[in-house]
Amino acid sequence: MRVASFTLPLASAIATVAARSIGAGCQALKQPLGDAVFSRGTTVYNYESSNFWSNTEILSPGCVFRPQSASQLAEGLEALVGANAEFAVRGGGHMGIRGSNNINGGVLVVMSNLTTMELKEDKSILSVGPAYRWADVYAFLGKSNLTAAGGRLGPVGVPGLLLAGGVNFYGNQVGFAADTVINYEVVLGDGSIVEANKTSNSDLFWALKGGSSNFGLVTRFDLQTIRSSKVWAGTWTVAAEYIDRFLAATAEFASDIYDPKTHVVPALVPGDSTLASVILFYDSETENYPEILKPFTDIPAISNTMGFKTVAEFAAETGEMVVDGINDVFVAGTVKGTTYKELHQGISIINTTFFNQLPKLYKQIPSANISTIQLDWQPIGADWMKASEQAGGNALGLNSSKVYLCYAEVVEWIGSAYDGIVADWIEETTYAINNATLKAGLYDKFNYMGDSAGFQSIFPGYGEKNHQKLISIAQKYDPHGVFQTLMPGGFKVY
Repeated sequence: MRVASFTLPLASAIATVAARSIGAGCQALKQPLGDAVFSRGTTVYNYESSNFWSNTEILSPGCVFRPQSASQLAEGLEALVGANAEFAVRGGGHMGIRGSNNINGGVLVVMSNLTTMELKEDKSILSVGPAYRWADVYAFLGKSNLTAAGGRLGPVGVPGLLLAGGVNFYGNQVGFAADTVINYEVVLGDGSIVEANKTSNSDLFWALKGGSSNFGLVTRFDLQTIRSSKVWAGTWTVAAEYIDRFLAATAEFASDIYDPKTHVVPALVPGDSTLASVILFYDSETENYPEILKPFTDIPAISNTMGFKTVAEFAAETGEMVVDGINDVFVAGTVKGTTYKELHQGISIINTTFFNQLPKLYKQIPSANISTIQLDWQPIGADWMKASEQAGGNALGLNSSKVYLCYAEVVEWIGSAYDGIVADWIEETTYAINNATLKAGLYDKFNYMGDSAGFQSIFPGYGEKNHQKLISIAQKYDPHGVFQTLMPGGFKVY
């Protein structure tokens, strides 16, 4: 029995718009913006319409619109709205949800040429456009012994991560990546361009910190930099015989994150022999094996890549886990507690339920067609949330009196014939985990957007007050619901 409903189809809030021809948007763009519009069969179209993380995102747009500036994007958006034409927007193309950042028949708007990358004179602020991935940002900042709170995998796109909140290596020091943004340049649904910060459009500024693309299209992020030459980081992998100890270490770390310079991502990887591997990060160029990480590093490793390296080097290392040309799905969930006992129980329930479900998947898909299966956890504790609050707060609604253990289920597979099998299995498994943690009193309805699947809901997990506030802000800045109706992809606030 499903005791709670977590389903929110991506297009559930979208009204059917009658008499909209497939080519309306492309035709509307061509007259004023022909140089930035690319038809099927052109080199630019072929590249941009396939430049996605996962095969699940590849569709067949009617044309590609690649604006050169915020003003050109604004002009194009006006034309699309005037033609009542559907469109999709792609930044880094990381969200592996069919239709989230691509479209069949409509206009695919790509941010590839919005390439601002500038440091303020005192180097405290980086202005960055939505064209980039975090590997680009880290390489640029590294020349000045700087970094930023961004994606932990180099190939992750800048805009999607920042608009989802942004789990990052420095979370225990600065909060979510979005908390480090001090200003957004935004194209609104009426074609106007505004700045959003603490003093100008401050409600929109707050909403963009976790509210995704429900309000406008961000064309520039101004974010705080972090001084960093090197960090101590790598992956620590242990054999199956130590899994119980590994899970206990995860709960121990989560229950008392007393050193804010740390970040960990523990994961289990099923296979012929299940491996337990944790990404370890410590913000120091001189200190290794800190006390807080010893619950992990005291477990004998069968391999490890620990060492002093730049953030750019580490993000490139973790980015090697990204496999192009496959299908993938991420599913998010959360348990919460205040003690080691509660958190360990939550981890154990998630782990047991997930592994009990695996035989059903293996029976339906040949092992050769399963690229990766993974279950990982992300502890978010008081320091993280207090850092968010000190930066002015965000829309995510987490409570610093609790410890949140967000988890992600990951399946990557080869062959579109198995898409339906994976979709059914992952949804059934997620409901089983949610019902089990709910029964134990550990379930929390927060789903981190960056790891969520299309069948999941996002904004109710931010709390009713924050959700209603987001709806009001969306209606204020997008009164005609352009981003709710004409842009079907993405998670909608209403």
